[in-house]
Amino acid sequence: MQTEIRSAAEPIYQALKTGILSGELAPGQPLRQDEIARLHGVSKIPVREALLRLEIDGYVLLRKNRGATVRGLSAPEILNIMDIRVALECLALGLAIPQMGPSDLAEARRVLDQYAQATDVVRLSALNLAFHQALYAPSDNAELLRMISDLQHRIGPYIQHEMTRATGHVRPQDEHLEILLACEAQDADRAVSLLRRHIETTKREMAAWLRRRGFGAIPLQGDTK
Repeated sequence: MQTEIRSAAEPIYQALKTGILSGELAPGQPLRQDEIARLHGVSKIPVREALLRLEIDGYVLLRKNRGATVRGLSAPEILNIMDIRVALECLALGLAIPQMGPSDLAEARRVLDQYAQATDVVRLSALNLAFHQALYAPSDNAELLRMISDLQHRIGPYIQHEMTRATGHVRPQDEHLEILLACEAQDADRAVSLLRRHIETTKREMAAWLRRRGFGAIPLQGDTK
């Protein structure tokens, strides 16, 4: 019985998580069990199971007599995510460099060339993620790549776009190029050191941005208005 419930809850969990990370479901938005059950053609039991998983994973708040709502991120949580990113992404790059072939490096350079030409904040943010993903993909460690992707998306597009505005694209572009050149030279120590500095600089800029905005809680995505 429990296996059947978990099986029925899985697509609901994935659909809600996707909606939260994409911005379709905004912070503070109620998640009504009866509506979700009707949408998916199930009883409330697998819906409750999905919501419990989402609460454990930090995407949803469940409160007695108030039901479930989409959860936002606090400023400290965002900065903690950046710390975890440093550890995981440096590990991924260190594993990836010995496995990098010409096509991997060509893909990273192609994305970086597009980044250099982009001006739109949304486009720059997407290309930034694509460049990092291109560098880590040769690590051939699916679980590690999944964890990195989850962390990147957990911060959400709203914060990512605002940080792109705050940092501009010149400094990240220059640092990306340095990292790529080190990868092309198969200099793993230098590439990992440059990546660490790159993410840590972004974290400092993010902390300054959060202080200026006076945020105590940041949405996973979407505007705060």
